[in-house]
Amino acid sequence: MDTPPRPTRTDVFLNYKIWLSGLTGNGQIQPEAFSLLENIRNSGTLKAAADAADMSYRKAWGIITDAEEILGYSLLEKHRGGKDGGNSTVTPAAIKLLEAYQALQQRFDESVEKAFEEFVQRVNKQ
Repeated sequence: MDTPPRPTRTDVFLNYKIWLSGLTGNGQIQPEAFSLLENIRNSGTLKAAADAADMSYRKAWGIITDAEEILGYSLLEKHRGGKDGGNSTVTPAAIKLLEAYQALQQRFDESVEKAFEEFVQRVNKQ
């Protein structure tokens, strides 16, 4: 049986995650919440967003309601089903939050990439 080659120092990658929490430290708004908001913004339904994230509707609903509780404001305007079915739209406050989070994530990505490149250079310095 062949075994995969042993990784070298240059095969090491950095992963990180950003989340927000309330002032008391209770509860966290994970990246999944922002992903759901983006998918709801694009699809118009929490169900479609949950399906795209490969999670149950109940879990997606819990993630959004937990985030709303931490933030203290609504992220979705929900419209129950009718002849054409229900839909959800992200609130203006949610759009602002989503755009700010995406900008923050971009800044982190750039800074972390630079810091990691410096790290790799130091590790590989002989």
